[in-house]
Amino acid sequence: MSDENIVWHQHAVDKALRGEQKRQKPCVLWFTGLSGSGKSTVAGALERVLYEAGQHTYLLDGDNVRHGLCGDLGFDDAARQENIRRVGEVAKLMADAGLIVLSAFISPFTQEREQVRAMLNEGEFIEVHIATSLAACEERDPKGLYKKARAGEIKHFTGIDSEYQAPKNPEIVIQTEEQTLEQSVEQLVNYLREQGYIS
Repeated sequence: MSDENIVWHQHAVDKALRGEQKRQKPCVLWFTGLSGSGKSTVAGALERVLYEAGQHTYLLDGDNVRHGLCGDLGFDDAARQENIRRVGEVAKLMADAGLIVLSAFISPFTQEREQVRAMLNEGEFIEVHIATSLAACEERDPKGLYKKARAGEIKHFTGIDSEYQAPKNPEIVIQTEEQTLEQSVEQLVNYLREQGYIS
């Protein structure tokens, strides 16, 4: 079937109505940073606070997505880009459902993050840079991945033999080496309130 035969169907209940019903403005918080930087930890703590405040959220986590949606992909650059493309499409659908989406992925390349931003409407993509240094991530090494990468047991590992392109102008920067988890979550909640995503 050619693309010209596929037409987008506009339904009566749209994103704005779904968000209004949930008393929030749909958006995607895109957590990016090195492995071990604290992306999932911060995103998970934020989701808990938002849940307790009655907000409607969903957390997309890099490892979890690799078990299903992206289970067929490897870790070379092309596979990583396809991984993020798929996640971006899912995040877009979830935002369309009226949710506040928290997406925690290394997503090392600027181009792939900007590709996801372009999928969403203006103001819906919130880039959150978990700006933890490589040294601190290696010291933490919660999964022992840096040790394996240094030993050559893992190839294409971000920060070791694969590049990480840090965001130049993210909406939010979280300094996990200088602030507590509670302070990081407070910073994020304050941003969401100030920008009108939550009341």
